[in-house]
Amino acid sequence: MRRYLLLFILLLTGIAASAQSTVSGRVTDDKGKPVSGASVYLDNTLDGGSSDSAGNFKFTTTETGNQVLVATDVAHENAGLPVTINGDLTGLSVKMKSTSRNLDEVTITAGSFEASDKNKTVLQPLDIVTTAGAQADIVKAIQTLPGTQQQGTQTGLFVRGGDASEAAVVVDGMIAQNAFLSAAPGVAARSRFGAFQFKGIAFSSGGYSARYGQALSSVLELNSNDLADKSTVNLGVNMAGVYASGTKLFKNTSVDATAYYNNLTPFYGLAKTNVNFYEVPKGGGGSAKYTWKPNKNGIFKALVNYSQFSSGTEVPNPNDASNNLRFGLTNQNVYSSISYKQTFKDKWNLFVAGSYSYNEDKINWNSHSVDTPINNNDNRAQFRAEVKNYTTTRLSILLGTEIQNYTYNSTYNNIYKRNFTETSIAAYAEADWSAIHWLAIKPGVRYEHSVLLNQDVIAPRLAMGIKAGLYGQFSVAGGMFYQNADPMYMLSGYKPQMQEATHYIANYQYMHRDRTLRIEGYYKSYSQLLYERIKAAYQPAQPYYDASQYRVLSPMITDVDNSGYGYAAGAELFWRDKKSIKNADYWISYSYIDTRRLYKNYLAEVQPDFIANHNLNIVAKYFIEKLQTQVNVTYSYATGRPYYNPANPTFLGDRTPDYNNLSVTVNYLRSIGKWFTVIYAGVDNITNAKNVFGYRYDASGNRYEMRPALYRSVFIGINFSLTAFDKDEL
Repeated sequence: MRRYLLLFILLLTGIAASAQSTVSGRVTDDKGKPVSGASVYLDNTLDGGSSDSAGNFKFTTTETGNQVLVATDVAHENAGLPVTINGDLTGLSVKMKSTSRNLDEVTITAGSFEASDKNKTVLQPLDIVTTAGAQADIVKAIQTLPGTQQQGTQTGLFVRGGDASEAAVVVDGMIAQNAFLSAAPGVAARSRFGAFQFKGIAFSSGGYSARYGQALSSVLELNSNDLADKSTVNLGVNMAGVYASGTKLFKNTSVDATAYYNNLTPFYGLAKTNVNFYEVPKGGGGSAKYTWKPNKNGIFKALVNYSQFSSGTEVPNPNDASNNLRFGLTNQNVYSSISYKQTFKDKWNLFVAGSYSYNEDKINWNSHSVDTPINNNDNRAQFRAEVKNYTTTRLSILLGTEIQNYTYNSTYNNIYKRNFTETSIAAYAEADWSAIHWLAIKPGVRYEHSVLLNQDVIAPRLAMGIKAGLYGQFSVAGGMFYQNADPMYMLSGYKPQMQEATHYIANYQYMHRDRTLRIEGYYKSYSQLLYERIKAAYQPAQPYYDASQYRVLSPMITDVDNSGYGYAAGAELFWRDKKSIKNADYWISYSYIDTRRLYKNYLAEVQPDFIANHNLNIVAKYFIEKLQTQVNVTYSYATGRPYYNPANPTFLGDRTPDYNNLSVTVNYLRSIGKWFTVIYAGVDNITNAKNVFGYRYDASGNRYEMRPALYRSVFIGINFSLTAFDKDEL
């Protein structure tokens, strides 16, 4: 550990400072008024600053010779000024043109956080990779927003009372069937996607568009990058492995490729794990993407991702505490997609896309030297087509359809074989109507047909926004949402009808001068939830781990029906401020939820064991210009969650201790000509809080804590770029 810290300190201090020049001046708009908060920097370098309330800016640089001074601001067009640096450069004047953006335009926000439009940005890719504790994982960063739950032993996104199966991840309009890495029971896995793969990230915690279905709670929508703006090569090495990526830009096409290898031996070598890995997780993969822009209003994308890894984990035996179970896992995953988008005469927009994915988990349970092999695999093929007509400047109409075909196969102990195939067909219509400048209405309807269940459903949806002053607005959203049962029920031969949820959401949002205030309340009712009927009095299975994805339903179950139900209600607060403190950015999110449900094998209508009533996140980032260093801090808190205690007659009547996590990362930036280096180090759970996510009891009544794989972790790495670098990419 000391050697790693010493290496990090030497890297931070080993580069000698060069002679510096001062660059200063003033930024004004086309009417001569000062522009405050503009980002001003030398193009393709890390040197720059921000303009103050009078439009003045000042920064130092080691660059010399001919340079381009760039100024950017969300309310103005980018401006560039050629300069020659041979010493201090003062009295510069940069003029920016105002954009045609209408500040009175209404944008419906109820239930939705978007990051695809800088005028509506909540989180951008840069925010995600610099959030302490997120470890550059999109879903971990999303968990700092209101409505989500902290997880340490379960995989997935848990939103507003819903479990992980109720949140869908969408990439370029296509459902990602295996959005998370496979993992051993009781070990949380990260998502498969990197933040910089995407130009836009939209998180809907409810009331989402009619474009999507099969998600009772939320949709995380990821839109991949368009045509690259430059050729580039990137290399990186960290405590988990190495990677390389490159982009080649041609006249109207670009080709992207990545490759990586991960081996967590160095990472786990620095910390004591709560899980015994008899085979440390390791593996690799790569991706390739082709982008073609045939004309100024059209774009074609084709991409393929491949990954494989293996691991071996010891899991406490629920029936014999003295003899651990061994869980060996080998995973292989392929995801591919193509899409084409074209605008015709600014009146029509066409979008077509298709994808195919395949995932295979080869599992080996070992108990008392007896191997039990399990092979799970699934695949999904899907197609989507949409046409959008911009009828007037205030009205657009979207019509679309999608077809999905997916198959699950499972073989248990080379004997017990199960499988099912589902085909889902959907059609939808949605309108965006700005009736008047302060009112926007978005009605929609979605039709779905399940071939396997022989069921048809119609899901109406509606969202509205009303302007409240120049920078504030009220929004409401609601609708009906349907979802098939968990695949484990279908694999066991059950065919219950779709589950149903109805959302009601209202919020107020204020955005001005890089400050955002958002207050939201919601109510969600559940009906038609899956419920297991059993032969005798309920005796809950109490494994130490959550193994639902590998579960074979008990022979005690006589039927599975749709008699389950529940509700979720809550209030949420989000505040972000990038203005009050120079070079600082912070946000605070708080969520309160009251939820109960009767579903699966629950004895009564209760608060689920994956829900904490109160969740708080505080995220802060500060850039130290003189040191070219960014310091990031995240603090997360959650109240205790229910767990099952056989000695307590009240089902799920006990609570775990409160959750606390403080994480810190430091990023050091250095530009050498057009080459740059980013050195980063982070500590997750710096206080080493012993967080517990629940308890399980073995057959003898002994209690075991459900712990994360690590209490505290340290992570160090270095990234290199071998071509020109744009400061905004950090």
